[in-house]
Amino acid sequence: MRFRFAGHSDRGVVRRINEDSFLATFPFFVVADGMGGHAHGERASLAAVTAFSGAADVAGPLDPTSVLATIRDANRAVRAVQDGADAPAMSGATLAGVAFVEASEGGDHRWMIFNIGDSRVYSWDGRTLLQLSVDHSAVQELVDEGVITRLEADHHPERNVVTRALGASDEVDPDVWLFPAHDHQTFLLCSDGLSKELDDDEIARIIVFHAAEASRGSDGLPLTLAERLVNAAIAAGGSDNVTVVVVESDFAGVVTAGDETVDREAMPGFLEETRPRG
Repeated sequence: MRFRFAGHSDRGVVRRINEDSFLATFPFFVVADGMGGHAHGERASLAAVTAFSGAADVAGPLDPTSVLATIRDANRAVRAVQDGADAPAMSGATLAGVAFVEASEGGDHRWMIFNIGDSRVYSWDGRTLLQLSVDHSAVQELVDEGVITRLEADHHPERNVVTRALGASDEVDPDVWLFPAHDHQTFLLCSDGLSKELDDDEIARIIVFHAAEASRGSDGLPLTLAERLVNAAIAAGGSDNVTVVVVESDFAGVVTAGDETVDREAMPGFLEETRPRG
């Protein structure tokens, strides 16, 4: 198995501080976008990421139930930011992440995808950029109901309104899916500071350009793909904090399950096994 990963974050050209945080270290990769304004949002996203950082000190794949437990820990950590505020304040954070897990004994390696809010997880197969996560947002609900189109959603006045977030309540409700780990895979995690400024086609073009540069220049690239995407979002307007984490894996010679079936006896009954809606 071989893993390559990099992350980059910037406050953009409008915001005074960066309320995003990220973690890029095997076997956890997460992006958190803080909400609540000023220090509260910054502290909320950092608290969420710190919960994952504290659970990442393992040598091999995680157990999927431990990932769920860490998401709950992150929610409690964000709630604690609210409780510790000098003045009553509401703070929260969106979350998007992937974790390398072993779904059952015997080397059934999986990528566990999870999200809360409108930070996103994409996959890239060399030709197609696919949004794996589904935004928990007011405009996504309008899209699901057929009230507006996806193109209209990009410019809707309520596009910043999220319907789920860490810290919103004592219980947290993430979307979670498992995907077989095999061959070469690439995942892209981002806060909405990227998706606000660049549509999926623009993101895909930058990935293709970066890959072409890599094939010509071998190991001499001045920028990682994460840095290149963040810089492009800033050049496009940079109206929000923007954070990107890119994870690549190679499983040459590794035997993994050939389909998306998971032993239900070994997994929580509510854990999805297939691709998300949308």
